[in-house]
Amino acid sequence: MALLDYKYKDVIHRCFRCGYCKFPGDWSDVTNCPAYARYRLESYSAGGRLWLIRAWIEGEIEWSQHLAEIVYACAACKNCVEKCPLPFREDIVQMVVAARNTMVAMGRLPAAVKTYLQNVQLHGNPYGLAAKRRGAWMQGLDVATYSGQEFLYFVGCEGAYDTRAKGAARALALLLRKAGVSFGVLGSDETADGNDIELLGEEGLTEALAEKNIRRFNAGGAKKIITLSPHAYNAFKNIYPRFGGRFEVFHYTQILADLIGRGKFQAAAHNGAAVAFHDPCFLGRWNNEYHAPRKILKSIPGLRLVEMERSRKSTLCCGGGSGNYVIDLLGGSEDSPARLRVREAHAAGAGVLAVACPNCLTMLEDAVKVEGLEEKLSVRDVAELANGAQADV
Repeated sequence: MALLDYKYKDVIHRCFRCGYCKFPGDWSDVTNCPAYARYRLESYSAGGRLWLIRAWIEGEIEWSQHLAEIVYACAACKNCVEKCPLPFREDIVQMVVAARNTMVAMGRLPAAVKTYLQNVQLHGNPYGLAAKRRGAWMQGLDVATYSGQEFLYFVGCEGAYDTRAKGAARALALLLRKAGVSFGVLGSDETADGNDIELLGEEGLTEALAEKNIRRFNAGGAKKIITLSPHAYNAFKNIYPRFGGRFEVFHYTQILADLIGRGKFQAAAHNGAAVAFHDPCFLGRWNNEYHAPRKILKSIPGLRLVEMERSRKSTLCCGGGSGNYVIDLLGGSEDSPARLRVREAHAAGAGVLAVACPNCLTMLEDAVKVEGLEEKLSVRDVAELANGAQADV
């Protein structure tokens, strides 16, 4: 039976599988779509996925677990949006999200996706961990609870719960304090930002999270928000206004770059290393911020910035977007995008792979270990590098 209420029913057929969605900007490699890089099957490319969705909504094929896994394997990195030459390019990711909306409404999801959504609904985070543990990341830091300071520092689920990302969360808190920034945190009163919930197709939960956070931010008088994660940055900037949440939102690299530019802050010196920067999709392709992280890295004495073959708009996604840093539909292979990415950093001569996203941090550090590159390549958040700190967890 055809799905008559599919939002993009009159547009989706226009994709004719030209294949441009697989390439980076210089056309050097056919694997710039992370799902296609992992599986090397046309069905996992943006064009192939849209054809399968079209066939499903037209009733030509039935829903299956495999179809759902193909639909959910999209990391929403927007490489396809950058490369598509057709007028509907901006709708490509949203067409996938709309298919997920339908699957959520039907209750027919991959098991890992269902668990992810249930954990956020019940516990406020995708890990299913207790809310009272959310403030443990700042133990011993003497970080103030938000009570009208200039900035609310939103740490997010990864920075609060993920063992490795806690180091980045702590480093940023120390940096902000060192730079004299007036900020406070919500601690255990935080909850998930909803960015990946929207991309997974759960519209009702996205709205509930947004409204809950907006009420909390407004109750404390928050006007300006600094985020550790580009995912939260995207949610607060581009999703929350739909629900009445209008704040000045900054990714932390924008704050630090501004402080450096005004001579208000000097990053800690290092003993010399070649560092490559991995552009997070939700900072770069989703929000067009490529300059701020590089400005910070270039200002760090002793570091030399090198560029990987694929960077900025042509970056290769680590594969962690759209919930995949937990769901992990793109792992388990030497062609997993995170493993491809760390090999690329090593090939560029980098001794340090810098990131500005806690999801990328954990994905890429795990890939370094699997690739056996631990003696040759370390993964560090920009905040850790600017602070001169190793992971402090």
